[in-house]
Amino acid sequence: MAGPVSEGRRRARDAAAGHATGRRVLVVTVSDGVAAGTRQDASGQGLAVRLSELGYEVDRAVVADDRPAIAQLLAASDGYVLVITTGGTGLTPRDVTPQATKEILDYEIPGLAELMRASGARSTPFSYLSRSVAGVRDGRLIVNVPGSPRGALESLAALEPVLEHALETLAGPFEHKAEGSGSGADLSRTD
Repeated sequence: MAGPVSEGRRRARDAAAGHATGRRVLVVTVSDGVAAGTRQDASGQGLAVRLSELGYEVDRAVVADDRPAIAQLLAASDGYVLVITTGGTGLTPRDVTPQATKEILDYEIPGLAELMRASGARSTPFSYLSRSVAGVRDGRLIVNVPGSPRGALESLAALEPVLEHALETLAGPFEHKAEGSGSGADLSRTD
């Protein structure tokens, strides 16, 4: 089990050896206002700062609240271990980030979204109105967080205790074969 101590040692060893950690993260701000240049990106900036503090190499992107554009950007986010979107998780008709994310996921990880909502509820009951989803596409973790700076950072804080383990698990190696790969198990009914 890798915890903060072992991860810190790994980063220090890699840094001493001159190796990049390979821990690339993409923070995607989903906002019509930010995309148009009429609004500051406080949540994206806050997430980038915190992820950098955690030792990740952070890139950023901005996309308008447009379902096809969001899905296209997420689908093309190869090379990242983690993609965090901020914004578009509320109840208005323009809040389409969860729908766009679900379109491109290989599978969901509902427990992460539940964790973020439950943690946020300690600050406000409105966290239960977030439609954030989390899941995996091609081995990378994709997580939606709210667009408010406080909601975004609280959601990331909720994930921090399990984030490293999730990313290590997704990176492999795997002790079992993928579905449909001839595992040898005979699940046919005999009755």
